Amino acid sequence: MAKQYATFAGGCFWCMVKPFDEMPGIESVVSGYTGGHVENPTYEQVCSETTGHLEAVQITFEDTLYSYEQLLAVYWTLIDPTDAGGQFYDRGESYTTAIFYHNEEQHQLAEQSKADLAASGKFQQPIAVKILPASPFYPAETYHQQYYKKNPMHYERYAVGSGRQAFQAHHWGKQ
Repeated sequence: MAKQYATFAGGCFWCMVKPFDEMPGIESVVSGYTGGHVENPTYEQVCSETTGHLEAVQITFEDTLYSYEQLLAVYWTLIDPTDAGGQFYDRGESYTTAIFYHNEEQHQLAEQSKADLAASGKFQQPIAVKILPASPFYPAETYHQQYYKKNPMHYERYAVGSGRQAFQAHHWGKQ
């Protein structure tokens, strides 16, 4: 099959890149903005909570090497799926969670994975992740791309200080 896209919003996009970045079949992971009504928004605009955009990553992948189902399984371990107000330290609409599907197969797989997580009993509250049709994706500014490689010490402090790593360890074990 041809290359496909997967688009996930999971709070701060810095923390969403590294887990996907070096998996087999992953061509690229781009930080950006999607789901809103402003064309080519800037980081400052998105943070102002006036654009409707969420911080997200768009993954280009070869599904014969790494399936969409596998990407979904990783996605769930990166977020607090019960938090509708943002993720960890970051609050507000632009930091909320969503799976943006690119075709009907992805839509069905995303819905099924959400239902499976809800039925698993792993979380006591309802799963708050939205599943939405993909909309235009706007790459974030260059300094946001591959942030974990460019600024490894700050990235690590952020991942720990935001509470994300502790949450992941508690619910999913050591990542």
